[in-house]
Amino acid sequence: MERLATTPFGGGRLTSRVLARQAKIGQRQEQLKRGEAGNASGRADKWQLLRALTEARQVYGLGDRTICLLEALVSFTIERELDGSQPIIVFPSNRELSFRARGMAPATIRRHLVSLVDAGMIFRRDSANGKRFCRRDDAGLVEDAYGFDLAPLALRAEEIYSAAEAARAEAKLARAFRGEITVLLRDASRIITLALEEGRVGDWDAFLVAYQMNARDASRRKHSNDLQSIANELRAFRTQVENAYLSSLSDEEMSGNDDDFEHHQQNSNTELTLEYTALEKKIAETSDAKPGEEDRKLAISLSKLKALCPLINDYARDGISGWNDVIQTADLVRTMLGISPDAWSKAKAVMGHQAAAVTVAVMLEHAETIRSPGGYLRTLTAKAEAGKFSVYPMLLALEKPTARKSE
Repeated sequence: MERLATTPFGGGRLTSRVLARQAKIGQRQEQLKRGEAGNASGRADKWQLLRALTEARQVYGLGDRTICLLEALVSFTIERELDGSQPIIVFPSNRELSFRARGMAPATIRRHLVSLVDAGMIFRRDSANGKRFCRRDDAGLVEDAYGFDLAPLALRAEEIYSAAEAARAEAKLARAFRGEITVLLRDASRIITLALEEGRVGDWDAFLVAYQMNARDASRRKHSNDLQSIANELRAFRTQVENAYLSSLSDEEMSGNDDDFEHHQQNSNTELTLEYTALEKKIAETSDAKPGEEDRKLAISLSKLKALCPLINDYARDGISGWNDVIQTADLVRTMLGISPDAWSKAKAVMGHQAAAVTVAVMLEHAETIRSPGGYLRTLTAKAEAGKFSVYPMLLALEKPTARKSE
């Protein structure tokens, strides 16, 4: 099979980059045939190669749908091993390609094919009329074939494997930094919350604002270098918060034993202790119900909530697939917003677990403009207790800007 098209059919645009790639691939194939390619074999297990490319897809600018289409194209090859020393041309019909690409629409297929060509994973080998087919000789062997050439994918196997290994290392490092950041944020949040509840001397409102900014930055940064920088800043921030709290302690508190200190804490916050005791009693009365069962069910779908409040999904450990995930993630988010356990417990008791979680999700979207999330949630809880609060206007306020963007 020597007659291979190098230009696309019809109005398809030929670029210098594609032409240069074709020439380079041709040279490598000649080297492989002559045994001059060194240790490179030009061969790769197609499924292992696709898995590696999936891990390294961001390096090549490929989305999951583009990988899905490439997987469909690869499935038309007979052998498990791709041999890039010669053209690997598949020629599926549009209908069959759509089936194997999970029902992908023709227009979508064309868009992702362009992405694969631009990324240098495949070549187009178009016939004179743009149809995909093959001609066979008298012995039944393929003489000419027109469609998509997968040889570039096979010849880039070593590069793709290396990129996948680097992507795994990056993901491992990023997870480690995210874990450390979570602990640092939790420590800072609880110290600030304790200081505010005890009325300690110090600029704790400024610490709270700084904490919220750090938490927001941590949720948006993805690369390990960025996360490492945030972790370094948070270490210094936590030390600063700890020192500020310790500096606010009296000599008696610093020198007293643990029993004296605990006794002082209980006496200095009588109102909070009584309120929490009453709340514990109320929760105990409904302890037979699972989280969320006592709630008035909100007339909003989970997908709608995720669309209106996308930031909360960044804090979910394993993604959000149900309302229990929303409630558990909101419990984590409220610590990052500086909301005390008492304020959070009372909000759940008054609003219901589901409504309270949605309220926190909405507050996370407006974190930059809410000066004191803990005080704000207490105000909303008081209004809900008086029957003057509903979470729907908050959701509606988020929905209107979203609707205008889609227009």
